[in-house]
Amino acid sequence: MLDYNQPIDRARPEAPQHRPQAGFNVLELVNLLWRRKIAIAVAALLGATLAVTVGKSLTPRYTATAQLYVDPRELQLVDRELTPRAQDVSGMSMVVESQARLITSNSVLLQVIQQADLDKDPEFGGGADGKGVMSSLLGLIGLQPHAPSAAEKKEVQLAALEALNRHITIRKTEKSFIVDIEVWSTDPAKAAMLANTLTSAYLAESRNSQASAARRATNDLSGRLKELRERLRNAETVLATYKAQNNFVGTQDALISDQQLSASNQRLSAARAATMDAQARLDQIEASRRTTADAGANSEALQSPTIANLRAQYADARKKYAEQAGELGPRHPALRQTEKQVEDLKRTINEEIDRFAQSAKNDLTRARDFEASLSRALEAQKRQSVQLSQAAVRLRELEREADASRDVYQSFLKRSRETEEQETLNTSAARIIGEATVPQRRSFPPAMSLFAMIGFIFGAIAASSWFVAAELLFAGAFAPAPAPARSNRIPLPRAPEPSRAPETARSQPVSRAPEVAEALPELAAPPLQPSMVEKPLIEKPLIARLQEADVIHTLGAILATGGGIDLTRLGWPTLRPGFPLTTLLNAWRDMRATAARRAGGKTMPVIALVGAGETTGRSVTALNFALAAARDGARVLMIDADHQAHPLSNKVSRPVKSEPSKVGWLSIGSKAAREIKTLNGISILPAAERDAGKATDAIRKAIEQARSAGGYDLVILDGPAAPLTAGSRKLLDDADALVAVLPTSLDINDGLEEILSTLGRAERKLVGVVLDELTPTAQARQRGRQYA
Repeated sequence: MLDYNQPIDRARPEAPQHRPQAGFNVLELVNLLWRRKIAIAVAALLGATLAVTVGKSLTPRYTATAQLYVDPRELQLVDRELTPRAQDVSGMSMVVESQARLITSNSVLLQVIQQADLDKDPEFGGGADGKGVMSSLLGLIGLQPHAPSAAEKKEVQLAALEALNRHITIRKTEKSFIVDIEVWSTDPAKAAMLANTLTSAYLAESRNSQASAARRATNDLSGRLKELRERLRNAETVLATYKAQNNFVGTQDALISDQQLSASNQRLSAARAATMDAQARLDQIEASRRTTADAGANSEALQSPTIANLRAQYADARKKYAEQAGELGPRHPALRQTEKQVEDLKRTINEEIDRFAQSAKNDLTRARDFEASLSRALEAQKRQSVQLSQAAVRLRELEREADASRDVYQSFLKRSRETEEQETLNTSAARIIGEATVPQRRSFPPAMSLFAMIGFIFGAIAASSWFVAAELLFAGAFAPAPAPARSNRIPLPRAPEPSRAPETARSQPVSRAPEVAEALPELAAPPLQPSMVEKPLIEKPLIARLQEADVIHTLGAILATGGGIDLTRLGWPTLRPGFPLTTLLNAWRDMRATAARRAGGKTMPVIALVGAGETTGRSVTALNFALAAARDGARVLMIDADHQAHPLSNKVSRPVKSEPSKVGWLSIGSKAAREIKTLNGISILPAAERDAGKATDAIRKAIEQARSAGGYDLVILDGPAAPLTAGSRKLLDDADALVAVLPTSLDINDGLEEILSTLGRAERKLVGVVLDELTPTAQARQRGRQYA
């Protein structure tokens, strides 16, 4: 709870009440031990001797180590493996760990027990020596020893298995495929033999397990082959029977009926072409006969040698007739004979042309008959094809079943042969990279010098403890060292009063809670240490009231100017023009002065305005705080640090030209959030459109850039908003001073307590409190705690 009668020191713990306690005096304890130094030394030597004796009596152990390289990427001997291989690092690590666990499996250890005869070794629970003596004694008197039963043999093997498991340690090297196998024994040669035997048994077991897996797969596949073969035979039989019943006969590519239908269709097309050719030839001959011109003027007549010969004779006869007509009279017998010869030749030519026409007619008739027969045959084949198409639906279904059965059978048959061959292949990449050698030094117990040192130390400590306990019990406690009995009261210095006190602080009385008003009893405390005296205390924050009399209201949409951003035309209440010496401005000047003093000589102090409740009131207060500083001639950089609501950015980020700073790089992460110059002498950095952590880092970087450039006198942060994130706390740690904004519409006591609890250690930077009376006031009863 904030008390203005004395400075805040929330980090200083309450001075506890010191009570005189009895205890040992270090000097007298040292004197006691010095007087008993001989006895302590004797006890230490006895302890060292006892420790060495115990170490000598312990059975020595010798540890032999063999190294295995267990590569999960097995050899690629066939295309398809029985088990999938590990591809990622985690999968490979799990395979190596599984193989390391397989080394100590019962199957591997039982092989080691059988190969090394550990069931007869006394070190591993066997009784070879005892049984040998008993057998010799029974043999002397003519009796045969009792043969052990199967249950006894099993019990001995289990005992040896348990003992061997205790003698083995498997260590896997990090980030590698190397496995160390450590086996200890009382005999160094036996330890090396067991380690090598264990590695050999593991490799053999690994090969056997692969062969066993391949054998099981082969047996399973072979068991299915008979059933698959029978299924394929049945499917093919049904398919062949159905083809025979429905006359599905053909080659590998198509059925005979389909081939015949295609051939008939081609022949019908050829017959139709021949018919059309014969009709055209006949039409041409008839047309040439009907014309008054030469009837033999067609291709057939011109190509006929008979007509050609007749035409030649006809030409000669006409020539002869012409010659005789000029020499003889019209009734001359020779002329009349020549004329008759011409007529006979002409008639003969016409008769030959008529034979060509009759031949063309016969060809046309024959072509039409052939075309009709082909058409009838094609129609019959079409009807047969339709019937076969309906039956082909079932045929294709039977073919698919046969193909599927054939594919499955062939796949199983091929896989069966592959797994059968894999039984004899060793695809494991595990190998021995270091055989165990006979250890030259024991691994347990450690060196006798270490036993002697431990025994010496414990003996000395035991003797010293005994003498101290005896002195306490029989001779009484040591006299406590005299402590100076001083009862000092820690002074609580009062913070200096500010030069200008707000009117509200002078006019309104400060009421304190009853529990604070009660006088606390004085407690005796030790003298203050220098660090406690020099520890800085929190000064009393200044109080300012932002009232309606201090501001004016404008209509941002109507009075907005187009030449640049005027912060007094945003629609928010802003300070009245001019330079009135109001209490509000004086209080804000004192806050800035306190922040500059706390900045420790920095050229550009950073002040963050934090608030509780609605964020617009905090942003309005921050804007007026910046305007007041700009009126006093300060170059102000205002940054929107509210990453949640960012009301200031929403106001200034209208369609306005965003210009870079003087040095051209002052921005928050992108060109969209560059520095905006205003007409009021204030530069504004809007909130960046990104997550809170990155935006906070960008703001811190922008502050450092502005500080190094030296272009501003003051930085004002609008925010951050509660609840604070990790990045917001870093931003408050970088700030030099904090100003709390409390709306009077809410309970200011609860609001300030909420701000103090949210700030945590940063509350020491609180230099002022602004009571925002511009927000709509509500009838809220202020409780007994009063901060202002």
